[in-house]
Amino acid sequence: MEGGGRESGTSLLFLTDEQLRKGIEAMFFAYRGFTADPDRILADMAYGRAHHRAIHFIKRSPGTTVNNLLAILGVTKQSLNRVLRALIEDGLVQSEVGTRDKRERHLYLTEAGETLEQQLSDAQRDRMRAAYRAAGPEAVSGFRQVLEAMMDDDMRRRYEALEKMKG
Repeated sequence: MEGGGRESGTSLLFLTDEQLRKGIEAMFFAYRGFTADPDRILADMAYGRAHHRAIHFIKRSPGTTVNNLLAILGVTKQSLNRVLRALIEDGLVQSEVGTRDKRERHLYLTEAGETLEQQLSDAQRDRMRAAYRAAGPEAVSGFRQVLEAMMDDDMRRRYEALEKMKG
């Protein structure tokens, strides 16, 4: 993206190290921007990004099991339990024993959890909506293709499983 202009798709097939470096740096700073608003909201509650991810995926799939959330997030059981314990103690997540399997715990956001999730998601949707509008419709599709292409096989399987769950 030399001089603020847009590079043609053809030239992107032959990226230089400098163009790749610029893309890596842009992604780093974009991610910081994307997480900045939720980080500020969560900091007031002494929560971090792990709490945000748990809240996001519980909202995305109400009643999900702890084991399913472990698989989606790819974290250790100990790490997730620490996060869930705080969210449950603070009244943001409710854990219910499974009806078919008493060992399973199903997770739901409480009303307070729904409110927090809405705040976090609104901040990120606003930022993405503005960026997509500024970039144009072709960029939206291309951006998603780039992100999906960057996923390793295990992450792509998790992502595709989520897409199939909710369509």
